[in-house]
Amino acid sequence: MIALIDYGAGNLTSVRKALAHLDAKFSTPETPEMLRSADAVIVPGVGNFEATSALGNDWHRGIAATVEKGNPLLGICLGLQWLFQGSDEAPDVSGYGAMKGQCQLIDCGAGKLATTELFKVPHVGWNSLHKTRESWLLQGVTEGDQVYFTHSYAAPVTDDCVGLTHYGIDFASVVERNNLVGVQFHPEKSGSVGLRILKNFIDRIRP
Repeated sequence: MIALIDYGAGNLTSVRKALAHLDAKFSTPETPEMLRSADAVIVPGVGNFEATSALGNDWHRGIAATVEKGNPLLGICLGLQWLFQGSDEAPDVSGYGAMKGQCQLIDCGAGKLATTELFKVPHVGWNSLHKTRESWLLQGVTEGDQVYFTHSYAAPVTDDCVGLTHYGIDFASVVERNNLVGVQFHPEKSGSVGLRILKNFIDRIRP
């Protein structure tokens, strides 16, 4: 059973439809205690990083306990950013902290992710995935495959990055560390490529 976390940051309908299409069993836990029976966790989300403050210490501990059992955890869009230490979008809000680094605005100004290219923010639309190393989450995904993005902040390219995307700058669009993974794009809105990635995640769940 996949625990699909609803912390009020976006509509979960499209994620539920994609999981149902893949015949995955899932539920939306109302309390962290309900995570004890979960075989996997998905943390989706859109909007401001401050919304992740709803995932307080009890949720952190519940999710961590599930991951420590060897169960996979997938962060989608804002959920990927939550896997990091935090975001400049809400400096007072701490992330899950499993991956080192700070998410920052995709910027053509003076920030650390600055670029001389001119482009619109937020980044909305289809863009390419470029694989940086082997990844179980990206099995069957072809170099340059297109996926659908909508975001203004992005995670840095670190050792946990297995896929990057260029939009003014290079940013981590797929991260993976053992059973902990995240995607900046929306796999549930990315056609057959997105469904393949979700299926890889589902297949990671132990029988």
